[in-house]
Amino acid sequence: MSVRNAIVSLLSFSTLLFLAACGSNGGGIANPVAPPSGGFSASNLNGTYVFSISGTDSTGFSYAMVGTFTANGSGGITGGAFDLTDLNGTEFTTGPIPNASIASSSTYHVGVDGRGQATLNTSITNFNPVLDFVLSSNSQGQVTEFDNFGSGSGTLDAQTANVTPTGSYAFSLSGAAGASGNSPWATVGNFTLTGTTLTGSDDLNEAVLLNYADSMLTGTLALGPSTTPSSTLTIGTIFSGTFDVVAIDATHLKYIEMDPTATLSGDAYSQSTTAFPTGTLAFTLDGLTAAGAPIAAGGLMTTESGDAITGTEDYNVDGSNIPTSPLAFTATYTPDPNDAGRYTLAIPSGTFVGGTTYTAYPSSGGLLLLEVDTAGITVGAGYTQTAGATFGTASEGYGLNLSGINLSQGVEVDDIAEFTANPTGTAITGIIDENYTGADGGQFLSEPFYNSSYTTPANGRGSITAYTGTSSVPGTLNGGFFLTYYPVDGTTYPFIEMDSGQVAAGVFVQQSTPGSSSAIAKTHSMFVPRPLVRPNSARQKKN
Repeated sequence: MSVRNAIVSLLSFSTLLFLAACGSNGGGIANPVAPPSGGFSASNLNGTYVFSISGTDSTGFSYAMVGTFTANGSGGITGGAFDLTDLNGTEFTTGPIPNASIASSSTYHVGVDGRGQATLNTSITNFNPVLDFVLSSNSQGQVTEFDNFGSGSGTLDAQTANVTPTGSYAFSLSGAAGASGNSPWATVGNFTLTGTTLTGSDDLNEAVLLNYADSMLTGTLALGPSTTPSSTLTIGTIFSGTFDVVAIDATHLKYIEMDPTATLSGDAYSQSTTAFPTGTLAFTLDGLTAAGAPIAAGGLMTTESGDAITGTEDYNVDGSNIPTSPLAFTATYTPDPNDAGRYTLAIPSGTFVGGTTYTAYPSSGGLLLLEVDTAGITVGAGYTQTAGATFGTASEGYGLNLSGINLSQGVEVDDIAEFTANPTGTAITGIIDENYTGADGGQFLSEPFYNSSYTTPANGRGSITAYTGTSSVPGTLNGGFFLTYYPVDGTTYPFIEMDSGQVAAGVFVQQSTPGSSSAIAKTHSMFVPRPLVRPNSARQKKN
């Protein structure tokens, strides 16, 4: 369905409240609507936070940003630093910019519903990004870039001081390469640290054209942001890149490539167990088909006796191939005899929309997945689903981040929203902020939901239908969204968009009541796939 088209027909709701506010530079939160237990304020953003964003700049090229800033709890940012990389040489002629400083004149605000914005005054000429975010607790939030430089999505996490990474990690990185077309790339792997030296395994999907499965990985790790990034990842004779690494804590690291050939960025999570997770896993995948069509897929897979998997899949291929009910599939998983932390998933051809072969690495952020065949390039993760996990019963609100491609405009869209669900009915109410790229790129700020509803989970999945703005004036490019979500633990809910107007994926997270002990305890550390919506390019990155 197209939510935008559905809105036009619902004229009876034209008298509902309209809070539209558009701008070219982000602006402020206009009349935020609080959840029933809303009590967020500037004091809930207090300390040093790691932020990460990946997306598309205003000219359509891939970019990524990773860094830290320190909030004082009362609306001021006392300093920070970040790395920025952008494939478009006309944006920053010096190439990747490491360790750019964030001035003490930077500011932020937080509304009572947990939505807020931070304006970062930086040492880069004419680059003062606006971060639009929604907090789920004092220590975690979802974030988008909300200015005219570009549009992207990521996370905001409280940083643990004086971290020294040790042990084993699994990672997932994605982005693009190529100066003339942004060839999509993705890689997953694992490594074990010995001091600052690492060794492990890696799988790389290079624009569908070339797949390098189970390659030897070597490299080094040095924490940043650094003026001279020196972390490295080398995949046999195929790839060698220079990275900066920022630690959130000892179990979670953020990576960003800092050489001029690609914009790979992503997460590394501790790999404390190498066992394939058992039970039912909720999974989401995002990427491109071999023909270059955007695809988002999600569903459930259950481990059976031996190495068998049974599951169901929902998917959205280019907004024109969307099933009305989940499709059943089977698969098998095989451990790597040379790497206890790596598995291969084999899916019979024609039974699963996406791919036939995936590599999988268990981690504290989920079972990290990468397609390694010639049917496409998709990345994602699976998450162990707690028995009985539900949705809509909590008094707290939910913070949401959606990232994908709007098909009518052919541009990236990134949404931040906060909403509440009526526990005695099916209605949801909320507010959404949207940024999008392109020649007419811009923002929708503080748009309300109307006539929106949810279904409670059945067989491990549920749905949300949200309309934005008013019945006569849509509040976002697509006028809202139709999501299929998968409850993981009653707190975190990965989803995909099942809508003819957009192909997107994301997550929403239950908010903790500010001031309670749970406000610190509840954190979100799942890996969330980001879109690979950039066009293919003939240029490949090799040694």
